[in-house]
Amino acid sequence: MDLVGMIPDFGSLLWTLLAFVAALSIIVAIHEYGHYIVGRWSGIHADVFSIGMGPVVASRVDRRGTRWQVAAFPVGGYVKFRGDANPASVGQADTPGLDPATARTTMAGAPLWARAATVAAGPAFNFALSILVFAAVMMVRGVASDPITVDEVRPLPLSQAAALEPGDRLLAIDGRPVPEVSELAAFMADLPVTPVLDYTIERDGRRTEVAGPYPYPTVVGSVTPQTAAADSGLRQGDVITAIDGQEVFAFSQLRDVVGRSDGGALDLTVWRPGTGDGETLDMTLTPRRMDLPLSEGGFETRWLIGVTGGLYFTPQTRTPGPVAALGYGADQTLFVIRSSLSGLYNMAIGAISSCNLQGPVGIAQTSGAAASAGALSFVWFIAVLSTAVGLMNLFPIPVLDGGHLVFHAYEAVRGRPPSDKALNVAMAAGLALILTLMVFAIGNDFLCP
Repeated sequence: MDLVGMIPDFGSLLWTLLAFVAALSIIVAIHEYGHYIVGRWSGIHADVFSIGMGPVVASRVDRRGTRWQVAAFPVGGYVKFRGDANPASVGQADTPGLDPATARTTMAGAPLWARAATVAAGPAFNFALSILVFAAVMMVRGVASDPITVDEVRPLPLSQAAALEPGDRLLAIDGRPVPEVSELAAFMADLPVTPVLDYTIERDGRRTEVAGPYPYPTVVGSVTPQTAAADSGLRQGDVITAIDGQEVFAFSQLRDVVGRSDGGALDLTVWRPGTGDGETLDMTLTPRRMDLPLSEGGFETRWLIGVTGGLYFTPQTRTPGPVAALGYGADQTLFVIRSSLSGLYNMAIGAISSCNLQGPVGIAQTSGAAASAGALSFVWFIAVLSTAVGLMNLFPIPVLDGGHLVFHAYEAVRGRPPSDKALNVAMAAGLALILTLMVFAIGNDFLCP
């Protein structure tokens, strides 16, 4: 990967860094607050709560004696509990002569359940953040309501002009009754792929027939960051009217052509809405081979340009209830967890490319692109990244929270914690492993296409 191409100008670099720091700071703050608040509830005193590492930029001490600080390098954070020899909570400081009450407020002097709960709280709070954000996004976006009623018609070229109007209720397409929203995808997949279809609608209380374009046209519903579409300048709302000179009107046609490209360059004719009749643009895109997680598990490797489609109209929506939204948030968080674990496993066995593992540069690029796409896109990215951070911290690697939980499990079984020597050796090995993986991921950021 060309570094100059990744950072085309100072403005985009600054935006990328700001977006990355904002996302990381939010996620780290939530993670560390989980450690802090559960530790406090468990009777363990926190000496320091730090966002960032290195020299302290600003700090204050609260009434409980905890120093809250912001450090110069926004690359992480930590909570240092009373009695810890270091911010990693490895080893114990020299605290002779503590009375029992004070010793109970240290990490070492707390019961095993309190220590384990405090450690597990960091990842748990990351998952909770993800669930709440996914749920909030769903409530803001809303869900299509039954019966399907047109809310807004997307701009289309004159050759594909739609006869539907806001407020129209869809009764049938091509003579087939329109089902409920839950069955709409299967219904649309069975429609004949033709440029024009007959729509039976209810308008102003009267049943009527109108002609309209294929319901899933080649409209760009969204552009995925760091893809051929994003690099070429495709925008949401653009309509791809031809590929290599061949007219296309259905998104399935676009998907098939890209899938058969085998990575060869494609010449696209794009209609972009604007003043008057809009404008026509010519673009050349080279599809990229990508590994996509499947809902049932595993991965599917396909050639993609990085756009999603959608109906040529937006349906009226309703705001889901909090229970339904939280259920959706939990399902989405579990999907990210399953996909991440499946991805790591498939990379380990060589089933998919190791380039799927991004380092800090790649994550920063994605955060900048997500922020540029809008507020909802950015908060969605924060939720995905928060899930990934929570999952990573649960891996049973010394230095990470999962490693600490393994030590606590050992103590629960053996009745005593590992020796300081064993802890130091394990921590050194864990740190070496983490650094090795980080170097590998950073290499991917620069070497992978």
